[in-house]
Amino acid sequence: MPGRPSLAGRSLLPVLRPTSGMGGGGSALKVCADHRGGINWLSLSPDGQRLLTGSEDGTARLWSTADGQCCALLQGHESYVTFCQLEDEAAFTCSADCTIRKWDVLTGQCLQVFRGHTSIVNRILVANNQLFSSSYDRTARAWNVDKGQVSWEFRGHRNCVLTLAYLASWDLPGAPCMEEAMAGGLLVTGSTDGMAKVWQVASGCCHQTLRGHTGAVLCLVLDTPSHTAFTGSTDATIRAWDILSGEQLRVFREHQGSVICLELVNRHVYSGSADRTVKCWLADTGERVRTFAAHGHSVSALKYHAGTLFTGSGDARARAFDAQSGALRRVFRGHAFIINCIQVHGQVLYTASHDGTLRLWDVRGLPRAPPRPGAPKRSLSRLFNNKVGCAAAAPLQPA
Repeated sequence: MPGRPSLAGRSLLPVLRPTSGMGGGGSALKVCADHRGGINWLSLSPDGQRLLTGSEDGTARLWSTADGQCCALLQGHESYVTFCQLEDEAAFTCSADCTIRKWDVLTGQCLQVFRGHTSIVNRILVANNQLFSSSYDRTARAWNVDKGQVSWEFRGHRNCVLTLAYLASWDLPGAPCMEEAMAGGLLVTGSTDGMAKVWQVASGCCHQTLRGHTGAVLCLVLDTPSHTAFTGSTDATIRAWDILSGEQLRVFREHQGSVICLELVNRHVYSGSADRTVKCWLADTGERVRTFAAHGHSVSALKYHAGTLFTGSGDARARAFDAQSGALRRVFRGHAFIINCIQVHGQVLYTASHDGTLRLWDVRGLPRAPPRPGAPKRSLSRLFNNKVGCAAAAPLQPA
């Protein structure tokens, strides 16, 4: 396999039993160690019935959330799997072998191979019956999901394209002069060239170039109602942009290291950084309202769920914080390397690590936030949760 380029519901509780000797306040329900290499990404199906993991061993695996068992092994890639996305009826994976694959979730059979990229495929995003991809070949592409053919090639970045987000046409203004250009929606890309770009999917044309960062754009989330993109960078800032006009709206400064991952919920932006903290900001003003410390290494993954902020870190631990007060509620110990991705479903936390294991944790007992009357729906779709994992930390001895 080629070397990697460096880059600075159903409840399980009635079925699974805690694993002895693990927890530190969070009980491990199950440890899934079938992969023979680090797990780079973890995706949860929309119906919550399955999980998909993509690994350094060149395979992906499907898991049942009912019992935590592996139900399919997806083999075919010729190098490590960089990213994956799980839909109800199909799984999608991309790889350093320059291809994307579509799989049947029931049989594990490969249904389609998407060929065209000339270097590592970093990210994929399935939305509106389209498949989008980003690559080290400096392009993003749009594909027909059923035929496996390229619809558009988006060229203009000067370095590798890392992260992707999509805004559907029905979420855009309906001005007559814009209808044709916006008919296919807008694709937003972030690159190591320090720029983000907004593309018209219907024409393949660049709609806006978002300039301002002085380092690579590592992560990106969209606020649909306001047509705002939030980008995080190695320059230690987060920037808010109007993706229609290209205007930079505000800059969030306080981090002392690269911004690795972003989460947007209830008009708050949560940012995880190489400075070992997560910060919470008011999306509309850029005011920092809270800092979540206690991490021993870079914060590599974020997930907000029911009033709790879950984090994954290069110190091989996951943590649960009260999102409102910032108080640390629980530490989940057991992994040996960086946690690359986390998901939450029901009362179970899923963590995927560079140590090659998927771990399932009991999160019962954590405070649950009451519903907010009149609160806006989360504008961050599961499709827009993009981040770039940092390099694996050194192995740690279990605490």
